[in-house]
Amino acid sequence: MGVTERLTLLTREGCHLCDDAKVAMARVAATAGVGWREVDVASDIELEREYGDRLPVILLDGREHGYWRVEEDRLLRDLASG
Repeated sequence: MGVTERLTLLTREGCHLCDDAKVAMARVAATAGVGWREVDVASDIELEREYGDRLPVILLDGREHGYWRVEEDRLLRDLASG
């Protein structure tokens, strides 16, 4: 059985906050035992329009959990309760 992918990180190339968020997401995913994926908003015009410069954005189970930085403790808590 594979690791459940519950987290998505919306990013953009050249975004320094996105680089920081990738490290935090990897840490959270490893701690919680869940998978995560990265989506560059440049690959989807709808995502680009919706999120613009408000990146990175963290999605938990497809719903916005936060943006600009990963609140690791809160994200771990919400992963455990869901």
